[in-house]
Amino acid sequence: MVNFTPPKMGRFTPAKFGVVILIILAIIFLGTTVFIVDQAEQAVITRFGKFHAIREPGLQFKLPFGIDRNYTVNVKAVQTAQFGFSTLKSGISSTYASKTRESTMLTGDLNIVDVEWIIQYRIVDSKAWVFNVMEKEKTISDVSRSAINMLVGDRAIMDIMSPERSAIEIAGADIMNETFRSYGLGINVIAVKLQNIDPPAGVQEAFDDVNKAIQDMNRLINEGQQVYNEEIPKARGEAERMVQVAQGYKSERVNRANGDVARFISVYDEYRRSPDVTRQRLYYEMIEEVFKDAQGVTIIDRRLTNFLPMMNLGGAVRTQQGGSR
Repeated sequence: MVNFTPPKMGRFTPAKFGVVILIILAIIFLGTTVFIVDQAEQAVITRFGKFHAIREPGLQFKLPFGIDRNYTVNVKAVQTAQFGFSTLKSGISSTYASKTRESTMLTGDLNIVDVEWIIQYRIVDSKAWVFNVMEKEKTISDVSRSAINMLVGDRAIMDIMSPERSAIEIAGADIMNETFRSYGLGINVIAVKLQNIDPPAGVQEAFDDVNKAIQDMNRLINEGQQVYNEEIPKARGEAERMVQVAQGYKSERVNRANGDVARFISVYDEYRRSPDVTRQRLYYEMIEEVFKDAQGVTIIDRRLTNFLPMMNLGGAVRTQQGGSR
């Protein structure tokens, strides 16, 4: 039979105890001195409970044993708060669950409507976010609900459900930002988005009929506008064509009148220089024009071999052949 004797443990001396204490203190020292700030964060440092500094991303140091405390704030991410409805989260996705009581509002024309909306905001002042307001989430909720209730209460229900949505979103963001700045909350609202705007369930069918009528009205307006856009350019083109035709006719008549005037003036000038010759020539031209359609009758002989006197213009006209015509 073999006897087993366990090895003797060294005695726990004060020196070893001191080493253990030093190791524990070193771990505590490092754990309360060194911290890491992520890329999307800032760290607000307090010393004895008062603000001391803001540290940027990276490996940072502070005084140990609770003298300095750090509060990390995400200043890059866009955070979302939802109102008027609740969601159920399953894993990384979320699904619509139900409306909440805060969605029910009174419109300017004394109708009841259910409004669902979300706000998106970013923390822009980490010091103000940590120190100025204690109940941050409740403050955001109260300010958001107050702003949307006020905007909905200033409008009729039909304006809220279609044309005024974007105006409510823009005005809501402005009101919320102004209020948050006055509170010193340190956030900036990026967007307000209205999700669902529905009448109460009891009058849903009537509102559906109204919406259908509005859609039909808009469709007819669009169709009329389309016909207008087709016909008006055509009518304008036709009017322009008629104006151009009239301008051409005007130019033609004016030019013809100017030509007639110029011809008359030239005849008149010739008449003034030799009245007898001009008077006789005009007489011959008139006679020729009058009898131009006569069959087998020659009034004026262009070859000057024969001539029938029609009118005495002041004496016999003698030709080079010697004789009167």
